[in-house]
Amino acid sequence: MSKYIVKGGISLNGEVSIRGAKNASYKQIIASMLTAEPVELINVPQISDVRITESIATFLGAEIKEMGEHGLMVQTKTISSSVIPSGTGEKSRTSFIFTGPLLARAGEITFPSPGGDKLGERPLDRLFACLKQMNVEISENEESFILKTSGLVGTDYTFPKPSHTATEVVLMTAVMASGETVIRNAACEPEIDDLIELLNLMGGKIKRDDNDQSIIYISGVKSLHGASHQIISDRNEAVTFACAALSTKGSISIMRIKPKIIGTFLKTIEAMGAKTNWGKDEVLVSWVEPLKAIDVVTGPEPGFMTDWQAVFSLVLTQSVGVSSVIERVFPSRFQHIKLLNQMGAKTKFFQPEVADPTTYYQFNPESDKPEYFHGVKIYGPSKLLPTNSTIADLRAGATTTLAALTAEGTSEIEGVEFIERGYEKLAERLDSLGAKIEYIKVQSKVSK
Repeated sequence: MSKYIVKGGISLNGEVSIRGAKNASYKQIIASMLTAEPVELINVPQISDVRITESIATFLGAEIKEMGEHGLMVQTKTISSSVIPSGTGEKSRTSFIFTGPLLARAGEITFPSPGGDKLGERPLDRLFACLKQMNVEISENEESFILKTSGLVGTDYTFPKPSHTATEVVLMTAVMASGETVIRNAACEPEIDDLIELLNLMGGKIKRDDNDQSIIYISGVKSLHGASHQIISDRNEAVTFACAALSTKGSISIMRIKPKIIGTFLKTIEAMGAKTNWGKDEVLVSWVEPLKAIDVVTGPEPGFMTDWQAVFSLVLTQSVGVSSVIERVFPSRFQHIKLLNQMGAKTKFFQPEVADPTTYYQFNPESDKPEYFHGVKIYGPSKLLPTNSTIADLRAGATTTLAALTAEGTSEIEGVEFIERGYEKLAERLDSLGAKIEYIKVQSKVSK
C-alpha cells in the first residue's frame, strides 16, 4: 500500500486551486456515451475514480483521448458490450450508473453489485422502481443485476426520499426515452445541475420546475449530439482545504470555487468564529480566534453535506466545548471517529431521539443495524498525537491526513490509494501550503 509520512504541527497558509468535481466528472464521462459523436470534457481531475470509469467505458466501446492535463474527448461510435466487467465494476460505485447509455443504445445492461466506500448498503430499490415504470425488466443472479428494455418510455415518478445518484441515472435514462418524464422529490445538488447542463448541450430537453427545484421535467429526444463542457469544481475538495486551514490555525485562499455551492458550510464555520471572505470564484478561510463548538446535522442539498462531516469532525476536535454531528444520509459513516480517537480525540456515540426514524433518515430502514450509531458528540479542544494508521475510506483518509498535520510529531498513514480516489495530488498541494508530507507510492494496478 502507498503511504504518507506526515510531520505535523505546522500552520497551513497560502493559495490553492480546486480541481473538477469527482462526483460530476466520472458521471459525465458515462453521460458522454449517450451519443456516437465526440464529447469534450474540461476540468477533469486526475483521480483513480475517473481512471476506473474510463477503463469500464473503454471496455464498453468508448474511445477516450486526453486533451491536455485536465481534458478528455469521449466518443462512443458503437456499444461493443453491455456487460460491466466484474473486476473494475466491483471496485467502484460507477457500474450501475452506465444504465442510461446502455439501455438507450443497446437495450440492456448487466452490472455487479455496487462498490465504493464502506458507508453501509447502497439501496437500488428507489432507482429500480422508477426504471420499471420506464419499461425496464429487472432480474438478478448471485453476482449481477440484468436490466433489459424493448424501448424506454417516459414516466412520472416520485422518489420516496431524494437520491443524488439515482436522480442522475434517471436523467440519463429518460433523456432519450419516448415521451415525457417527470421526476418528483429529485435531489438538488449542484453536480446534478451540472449534468443537466451537459445533457442539454448535447441536445437534451431537461429543466427544473421554476417554483419547485425538486421537480425535473425531461422531454425525450431521439438522439443526442456532441458537445463541449467544463465540469463544476469539487466542493468537497474546497471544504477539505478549508478544514485544513482551521484545524492547523492557518489561512488559505481557495481558488476556482463559487462560494455559494459551499454556502451552508461557510455559514457554519462563520458561526463558530472563523473568518471568511467570499469572492466571485474564490473564498478565503482563516482561523483568527478559538472556534466555538457547534451542532450539525447532515442532509440533502441545501443541508450540511454528508461528505463534509468527516473532515469537519476534525475541526470540532479543535473547537472549544461540546459539539455534535448527526448523520442522516448514510447508516454507517463514522469510520473516521475511531482514527481520531486513536490520536487523542474525545468523543461519545449516541442515538438521536427522533419521533419517526423512517422519515428522519434518508437511508432505508433495512440498511440500518443495531451496532450503527447515527450521532457523535465531540469534546474539544483536544491535543492530537501522531500515530500510525491504515485507512480504508476516502473521506476518512482525508480526515486522517489533516489530523496528522494538526498533531505535533510524525505520523504514518497507509492505504492512501483511497485518498487518490477523490483527491488529485493531495500531498503535493498540501505541501505548497507549508505541510511536510513524504509520499511513498506503490504503483496502482489500474491503468488508463
